[in-house]
Formats: sequence, C-alpha cells, structure tokens
Amino acid sequence: MKTIPALNAALNANETSSAELTADCLAHINDPAGEGARTFLAAFDDSAMREAEIADRRLEVGSQTALTGLPISIKDLFDVAGQVTRAGSKVRNDAPAATVDAPVVARLRAAGATLVGRTNMTEFAYSGLGLNPHYGTPANPFDRATRRIPGGSSAGAAISVTDGMAAAAIGSDTGGSVRIPAAFCGLTGFKPTARRVPTAGVFPLSYTLDSIGPLAASVACCAAIDRIIADQPSQTPRPVNVAGLRLAIPETIVLDDLDDTVAGVFDETIRKLSEAGARLTHLQFDLLNDIPAANASGGFVAPECYNITRDLLQQAPEAFDPRVISRILKADTMTAADYVQLCQKRQDIINRADLISREFDAVIMPTVPMIAPAIAPLEADDRLYAKTNMLALRNCSIGNFLDRCAITLPCHRRGEAPVGLMVMGETMGDQRLLDIAASLEKVIGHIE
Repeated sequence: MKTIPALNAALNANETSSAELTADCLAHINDPAGEGARTFLAAFDDSAMREAEIADRRLEVGSQTALTGLPISIKDLFDVAGQVTRAGSKVRNDAPAATVDAPVVARLRAAGATLVGRTNMTEFAYSGLGLNPHYGTPANPFDRATRRIPGGSSAGAAISVTDGMAAAAIGSDTGGSVRIPAAFCGLTGFKPTARRVPTAGVFPLSYTLDSIGPLAASVACCAAIDRIIADQPSQTPRPVNVAGLRLAIPETIVLDDLDDTVAGVFDETIRKLSEAGARLTHLQFDLLNDIPAANASGGFVAPECYNITRDLLQQAPEAFDPRVISRILKADTMTAADYVQLCQKRQDIINRADLISREFDAVIMPTVPMIAPAIAPLEADDRLYAKTNMLALRNCSIGNFLDRCAITLPCHRRGEAPVGLMVMGETMGDQRLLDIAASLEKVIGHIE
C-alpha cells in the first residue's frame, strides 16, 4: 500500500496519473479472482474515469489538494446524487434515489478525489464483525485461505484499501466500525469526535454516536482526508516528542480476554514506547467497567436504530439480517425513562472520565482483544457470533460513549496477524491526537 504523500509525490513527478491509478483500482475491483464482488456493492467505472481525467487536468496546472486524483471508496451509507443509499441492506432497494451528494461526498469531489464505488458493510452498520448475508463478506487479507472476517461494519472499506481497490476509504464509526476493520486488516483508522464531520446525507445508525472517518495506510493519510471531510485548514501532523509523552493504560476490562497474539504484541508495543521515553501509567480506570453494562440492553444504538428503521421493520422484517434485527429489537424493552436515564448516566461517566484522564496526553489500549477469527464458524453459530461481536466492540465503543476521538495504529510484526493499538484523545482534541499518533507511529511501526 502506498501512502497518500507517496502517491502525491508520484503524481507531481509525472510518474503516474490519476487515470492510471483509477484504472488500476477499477481493475482490482472487477477482477473475478479477487474480493471485489464482495467488497463493493457498486463500482463507479465510468464516472471514476471521467473524474480522473478532470483531476489530471487540474494536476497539470497545479490546482490541487492532497486528494486530487486519488481513488477513494465510500461506504454504502453515503448519499450520492442519483443513487439509492441501501446501507448494506436489501430492504432499501426500492428507496428513492438521493437528490444531492452528502456533504462528505461533495467535499471529496470538490477536493478532486475520484470516487471508485460504494463499499459493502454490515446491514445498517449494526455489527463489528463485517458479515453480510445479503451480499457476501470479503475476506481479511491475512491468511486469506482461512477466510477470516474483515471487521465491521466498514468491512468493504478496509478491503478496498488492503487489496489495491482504493488509495483510502471513508467509513462510519458508531462503536468501532472504522477502527475494528482497520485493526483486523493492518490499517490506520481514525474516528474523529462525532460532530467534527457532518453526518447529513449519511444513513444513520445512532444520532448520538455516529462519526465519519477514514481508513488508510498511515496517520498522514488519515489526517489528509480528515482535513477535507471536516473542512479544516490544511495542516500536516506536527511532530510530538514521544519522550515525556504521558500515556495512560487502563487496568480494567480493556485488558481482559486478550488472545495470546494480541497480548504479546501489546506488551512489545508498550516496551517500545517505554524505551522511546514515553511516561506510561497503569491506571485504575474502573468507571470504564460501567460502559458495557450501559450498552448491554441496547445502549443508544438499539432505540435510535429502531426509530430509524421502524417502518422498514413493519413492512418487511423477513428481509433483514436476523442478527441485525435481533439487536434492533432490544429497544422493545427500553422505556422513555430508561433512555433519559441512559443519557444522564452517559454524561456523568463522561464528566468523571474527563477528570481522570485530563493529566494524560492520551489513553492507549488494544483496539480489539483478538486477531480476526474465521468467517465460517461465526456464520454457523449465533451464540458464537454474539459473543465475538460484543468482544470486538468492547474497547472501541468506549471512545464513542465518552464522546472522544480515537485512532488505531498497526503494531504487529510484518507478515503476522494484524493487531491494532488504539490511542484515545480528548473530546474535540482531534488535531492533537493526530499529532501524537504520527509520532507514535514512527516508534511502533510494524514490530520487527
């Protein structure tokens, strides 16, 4: 995978063109021997090449951004004018086509990106594993013969990048749906503070928790995309001295049930950070234990998703993924008083967490407690699916509940199962987090 800065350099040196990059991505998407048919729900072959030709003309006259001419994929929940937004479901096949692009899509177009297609996802974004019984599930790039999960819900987003179908991808993150597939697939995935990037024109899962972010090859890639979709001033991550950086490691549920691979890589990553001079503090962050309990009965997602999909549930419940509908229907047992109480409890936990973590530059933990498991056993066993899904979401969902920004960085040994390190910043501390992550990335890299 080439980074966005490397691709920019190649374009500026006339070593390649947007048309060449885009054609190569489309060839990978349409390769019958690859994962393209399970990764994309729609490829934009004709429009992508037209956009690439326009981008090349912009590049010729020096009118460009960091994304001009770069092939980008978008998750199947973003409105594109003239297209139906299905959100990974067949229930919405007959929904009206969008009349305008979502603001995120419009900003990508204005920046000169070439949009190569809509990526597959868990139906309505309601799972951290990435399985989709309607359109198939793309396989993780690691140990592809075993066919492991890509992670979700931005499943196709991750595989579009790992398999050369896009230079970067745009996903959504409500409980980890950018960071989980990024971690499972060896990518960098950035979840901004929820209100940093507009969610208008994006099919929602949770009005409270949804955020929009990139999956890409590096922190610099994610920062470049974030600047465009968040409409922020152009600014590359500024180096932060890792020596003296105050990093908290919660001694709570986030370290429970780690598999041997994740535990070993996390320990090695901590050692490398310590040797680089980071000040690591193992912290009794006990209130984090309250978050899974708050989410167990559906949290914010079940009632909000039920409200969003209620008419569809009444019209064609049999057309839903049964595992998605069972989670949505947790809202049946939640009262209005329960929801109000949850809102109050969340704010109380946020306030207390802010007091605990404010003396640190970031909080770190494994992004996901295990390496990507095989698809087939999860498809065959509902109980295993439910248990694995809860475990996959556990650490990442903390960032959404606390209204924080967070990023996952690959920290595994090259050629081995991907493992991610999650770095969580403060609410609206997105640029500071990207600065920190860019510096940590240089220390941990892929462990040799």
